[in-house]
Amino acid sequence: MNRMNLRTVSALLLLAFSGAASAAAFQLLEQNASGLGNAYAGSAAVADNASTIFFNPAGQTQLTGFQLSAGVTGVGPSYEYRDQFGVKSGGDAGGWAAVPNAYLSGQLTNKLFLGLGISSPFGLATKYDTVWGPSSTPGAGSAIAIKSEIKTININPSIAYRLSDKVSLGFGLNYQSIEGELTKTGVILKADDTAWGWNAGVLFTLSPAMRLGLSYRSPVKYTLEGTLNGALPVKADIKLPDTFILSVWQQVSDRWEAMGDLSYTRWNSLQSLNVLRSSDSFLLSSEAFRYENSWRFAWGAGYKATDKAKLKFGIAFDRTPVRDEYRSPRVPDNNRLWLSLGGQWNAGSYGKFDLGYTYLYVIDPTISQGTVQGKYDANAHLVGVQYSVGF
Repeated sequence: MNRMNLRTVSALLLLAFSGAASAAAFQLLEQNASGLGNAYAGSAAVADNASTIFFNPAGQTQLTGFQLSAGVTGVGPSYEYRDQFGVKSGGDAGGWAAVPNAYLSGQLTNKLFLGLGISSPFGLATKYDTVWGPSSTPGAGSAIAIKSEIKTININPSIAYRLSDKVSLGFGLNYQSIEGELTKTGVILKADDTAWGWNAGVLFTLSPAMRLGLSYRSPVKYTLEGTLNGALPVKADIKLPDTFILSVWQQVSDRWEAMGDLSYTRWNSLQSLNVLRSSDSFLLSSEAFRYENSWRFAWGAGYKATDKAKLKFGIAFDRTPVRDEYRSPRVPDNNRLWLSLGGQWNAGSYGKFDLGYTYLYVIDPTISQGTVQGKYDANAHLVGVQYSVGF
């Protein structure tokens, strides 16, 4: 399949894979619903369905036969700006969006496994009123940002190999598409691109009741191409970050299981967005991000209430890469606290059904961009459903 055909397929898929940011900056963790109820604790070690392809491809060695997992998460952030006098402006810049996912894993031999995942690792959607800003200078906010939208689609073939009963390895390629639109007063920037990345992981089965997972997702480098105000051809280079995950899962008793997660994302790859004229690389505009690297810690537990029903709980702290002095209305992010609940119904040969919910509390983001001074009331609701079956 040639590059143009690949880009066409990805563009069509992007229509379904749009999402609002739910993790730090505009990263999306909602790659399954089975982990949502645990705040994605143990993401690289749980490996109880085919969605492990995203978090740790080595986890496929914990599955048997062919496994299918598919789901969708509704992401509903809210961002309301108040100026230094407490006056609201701009409306609610958040709104609901859907983040679907699908995975298929197949066991070829006792040691060799292949898989395919479709997901959306990054996404952003904020939109303000056409004219907004602090009460002292109406329109100052819309001169910085009105609409900010990023959509990605990630196609992830993977392979896993069981070295021994204790150690498994996994590797995947990632063909990723991105599409973005940034607007402010008098300016509409639209651009897209496709690029390749990779992910890898190792899973240690320390005992029948304990697993340790390590995984890595590579950065993805894009050269976006598009138009400014629908006419002028422009381009911009952007590098989305890589992520390391360390996870543990343990069967504590016949009823209880516990899991933990520590992840590190190198957001310092995103310092600014420089928009260049395509014809001669003349700098037309630049938006500063100045992101720092970030980390996330999560703890979760599961309780087997009956042979068919499992309850899930989780809590996480997500440190933002956004520095206070560079916080933009486009991504009014700050440190986040995750409070998660979920449940699973095991219908035997008919498969498993997962439902998860998370309340995200974004801790008092403030903004200081010229005359746009103030704070945000920010939070998000995440609701996910998933179906997993073996055949």
